[in-house]
Amino acid sequence: MAERLSADFVVIGSGIIGAITARKLLEQGASVIILEAGPRVNRGELVARFRNSPRKGDWMSPYPSVPWAPHPIYQPQSNDYLEQAGPHPYPAEYIRQVGGTTWHWAAQAWRVLPNDMRTQSLYGVGVDWPLNYEELEPFYQEAEDIMGVSGAPGTGSPRSAPFPMAPVAESWAMRRIRERLLPGGYEVMPNTTARNSRSYDGRPACCGNNSCQPICPIDAQYHGGIAAQNAESAGAKLIANAVVYRLEHDGQGRIVAAHYYDKHKKSYRVTANMFVLAANGIESPKLLLLSSSEKYPNGLANSSGMVGRHLMDHPSTSLVFDADEPLWPGRGPQSPSAINTLRDGAFRRDHAAYRIDVSNMSQVHAVTQTLIEEGIYGEQFAKQLRYRAAHQISIKNVLEVLPNPDNRIVLSTEKDSMGIPKPRVHYTIDDYTRQGAQASKRDFERIAALMGGTNLRFSEDGKFMNNQHITGTMRMGHDPAMSVVDRFGRTHDHENLFIVGTGVMPTSATCNSTQTGVALGLRTAHHILTNQINTVLPIASHTDSKDAS
Repeated sequence: MAERLSADFVVIGSGIIGAITARKLLEQGASVIILEAGPRVNRGELVARFRNSPRKGDWMSPYPSVPWAPHPIYQPQSNDYLEQAGPHPYPAEYIRQVGGTTWHWAAQAWRVLPNDMRTQSLYGVGVDWPLNYEELEPFYQEAEDIMGVSGAPGTGSPRSAPFPMAPVAESWAMRRIRERLLPGGYEVMPNTTARNSRSYDGRPACCGNNSCQPICPIDAQYHGGIAAQNAESAGAKLIANAVVYRLEHDGQGRIVAAHYYDKHKKSYRVTANMFVLAANGIESPKLLLLSSSEKYPNGLANSSGMVGRHLMDHPSTSLVFDADEPLWPGRGPQSPSAINTLRDGAFRRDHAAYRIDVSNMSQVHAVTQTLIEEGIYGEQFAKQLRYRAAHQISIKNVLEVLPNPDNRIVLSTEKDSMGIPKPRVHYTIDDYTRQGAQASKRDFERIAALMGGTNLRFSEDGKFMNNQHITGTMRMGHDPAMSVVDRFGRTHDHENLFIVGTGVMPTSATCNSTQTGVALGLRTAHHILTNQINTVLPIASHTDSKDAS
């Protein structure tokens, strides 16, 4: 007899946002099934993969793509999973496995600024959010308490309570940079991070391994693997290697089932009373487009034509230079400090806002590669390696991007090994963001001068690094003609389909988007539990389910 595959809620995606949302939905006794396309992997395996990999500069090296649930890989060569349609490349990296992409994140857990949610009203650019900062603030606090966020006052984002923890101890390099930049008007402050500065929630304090990306070896920083484990411990049933390829609806447009393949391409049908899509800003719109039908020929939740549109991220340009004193970056976390005073202001009418992130990554690997490329060996190699690794500093901007409907995810004509169309991306970087990059270049020059910088190496003009903050492809809004979900994450077209994740964010702001996605997911779950839980429980008495292989 086939296993009964039914629950009150089905959550698609076991990343940090999906898993935390799922755990919240369990609070009033509902049953939850989490469907995850990728495999289970534990921290020990990942640490071993990184230790044994020759590609220490490749943060995806511990996370190989699996045939049944491929994700984008670019080193040593691209697997062409994410098809590039241009005109600007968008080499997104994300991980399809239990716990998702935050296994290898920098753990930056920023809140947006209140003004980030009102850029159209204040500056005439972007769009306003359908909710205000005060409505989201309690869920930011809840997210920080769950993840264990360390930070310092003065971020610009109002708070109802202190951070759960003080920042991780400041490294010598960051201290000296802070001291030398302050007289020049640049305040360097600790990043807010989901990283323990003391024992918290049964996990140890950061011990400064400087390998936060691609894997914290001791779980001092929170990640989706922990979130998924906690959801299971709370009662969720998590099915790994479950590649959802279609959502099924009834004649009234309600979603009635999720269909998934296991890794052998055997098909299963899972029923529920309510569905939560949490597969990320590329895989979630892909699934909605895949689920087209006679009633919804353009895909689910897409009567507006907005599914997949308004893709945003945070492009970066950078500067590497040699300071006039030995700083030895590489002790402590990789990305501990930033300059945040350029995140907001009247200038946003004319060009993008930005943060300036100060890297504390060890320079030994990068310098070694450069010296080999320069043909330097022997005694001179050792001398140069010691000098450059001690003096070399890297800074980058984190640039705001405006929502553009032509930046979008669509279905490719190419298919993966399961016969599922790959995602295809159209992406460009507009003048607003480029002008922000030019403004930041002037700040780079001033910062280098304050540090006695020499041998300045700016990134190539017109080329941008991608920060992997996938945002905006299923945005929320009041108007069903211009958005995919309402202010609580419910799709305008399907009363029992909710979407959580960074893809519902209407604008990108200048900060890493994960914590905002978690806060929005908690708010969605709270809304369901407060207003709709009586329509959900109990499913076992009124929903039939069967194996549909």
